[in-house]
Amino acid sequence: MKKLVVILLLLLFAGVSAFGQVSVGTPDATEVGVDSAQQKLKEVSVDKFERAGSWLASMPRDMGLTTVRRFIGGPIGKEPLEDEVTIGIGEGDVNVVGVKVQFFKRGMAFFSIYPIKPLPVEGITKTVSVWVVGRNTNHILKILLEDQFGHTAHITMGKLNFSGWKKLTVAIPPTLVQRDFRYTNKLGIKIAGFLIECDPTATYGSYYIYFDDLRATTDLFAEESRDEDDMPDGW
Repeated sequence: MKKLVVILLLLLFAGVSAFGQVSVGTPDATEVGVDSAQQKLKEVSVDKFERAGSWLASMPRDMGLTTVRRFIGGPIGKEPLEDEVTIGIGEGDVNVVGVKVQFFKRGMAFFSIYPIKPLPVEGITKTVSVWVVGRNTNHILKILLEDQFGHTAHITMGKLNFSGWKKLTVAIPPTLVQRDFRYTNKLGIKIAGFLIECDPTATYGSYYIYFDDLRATTDLFAEESRDEDDMPDGW
């Protein structure tokens, strides 16, 4: 009996050690869903949150009220894209979108912020990132995605237990269908918005959250390596 207990403890220790070797943190786009050496990754801008009117917020009526506004500002640590031209204040990327939530009572609650139309991402998306002001709560931010057939997936980006701006990045799992050559008119994914699951102990008073600079790292190999004389499908 003692030998059996020792063997079980050794197996448990080996399992813990193996899990301890798994690295966590910002996902590496070059390693997400790799099934071929042919990749052409590029970071692209999906939305800069410049127009508050293009984003809406909602939550169940018995939980509270939501308000969306645009503000001048943004994270200092944000870096421009490789081919992006940096311009002065008053032009281009100078605004953020804020959401104010007024809770009616404590308890289970959630709210969402979403664009008027889902935002398509060209190519095969590897990672999605967004800058967020979390206000140091245990609320959980999830991104809402639509695959090429319109099926919705909720992917957790992380807790909002930090103060000030922070860039949250999530890897898109390979199980989310993005390309099927039998349906050439339906390629890639669309970003349908964000869902915030609230910590029940913090659902009182008002809560503020701000968003800026929604980006995606996408594989454009198939799009940019297409022969000029290749025939287009979808007719």
